[in-house]
Amino acid sequence: MPEPLRTDQVIKDRYIIRRIIGRGGMGSIYLAEDNRLPGRLCALKEVHQDESLPEEMREQGHEQFYREASVLARLDHPNLPKVSDFFSEGGCDYLVMDFVPGEDLKLLMDHARREGSYIPQNDILTWASQLADALEYLHKQPSPVIHRDLKPSNLKLTPSGLVKLVDFGLVKQMAPDEMTVTVIQGRGTALYTPLEQYGGDAGHTDARSDIYAFGATLYHLLTNHPPVEAKQRFLRPDALRPPRELNAGIDPSVESAILWAMELHPDERPQDIESFRQALFSKVPLPNLVVRSRSPLVQSLLSSTVHRILIATTVVMLLIAVIATFT
Repeated sequence: MPEPLRTDQVIKDRYIIRRIIGRGGMGSIYLAEDNRLPGRLCALKEVHQDESLPEEMREQGHEQFYREASVLARLDHPNLPKVSDFFSEGGCDYLVMDFVPGEDLKLLMDHARREGSYIPQNDILTWASQLADALEYLHKQPSPVIHRDLKPSNLKLTPSGLVKLVDFGLVKQMAPDEMTVTVIQGRGTALYTPLEQYGGDAGHTDARSDIYAFGATLYHLLTNHPPVEAKQRFLRPDALRPPRELNAGIDPSVESAILWAMELHPDERPQDIESFRQALFSKVPLPNLVVRSRSPLVQSLLSSTVHRILIATTVVMLLIAVIATFT
């Protein structure tokens, strides 16, 4: 990893670094001031290309960054920060976005938990409606954009009450053949990641992957308890406790919608954001047949499909390790 940028350092003769506001495996996120527009603050996301990779692969990574950053720069939605610039300097790639003031939803949830209370359900549903608007906008792009890293800490509540999905680090754009290509590379956060996403670039992710993470995010916000990882649920199907066991104040209809969104197999989740939105706000619980149980045949098909995914993922990881050993 490169050394972090210094406070007051100027990059690209334009952006004055004020402080680090986040750290990740591929670089840091900085609060910066745009000296062409005095007083304008922005978030500068750093993407470091692994120096241990062959030069050809690093160059491909840079090219991919520019293709994918240009996709993000075309997005324009009130619940998404605007991407205003992207460039490379000092061996790193940088993405410049609006700085979003306010606290993230995880901090608000942690505060409620420490106080022995829960964030009111109506507040969470208000935020969920805004997030659904943003995801529907992303998923309905000519080449649908899949976020792949929804979680409470990636959602910021501004002083005006607007929720913004702030981290584009794992966005994917759907190619014409409906397979996905990584945008600014990553794998997601385990607590909110569906099984199909564990395949990395070899796995098939689509809008239903974001729907799983959306449901897992609401589960966490409403219960103050992180959801059980999908991998553990595959091994122990009863590991996920229904939300109302943790917070009896949750409406049954909201609980059933969340559990539907968190089904392990993509085919058994809502197939689009609008379907999930309708279930979440319907005030009528979904039939138990849809959410709680499956026929032995469906359960068998699910288990065999997920089993194949896990085996394929393991084989790919082993092949990568072998290749790395001899390169």
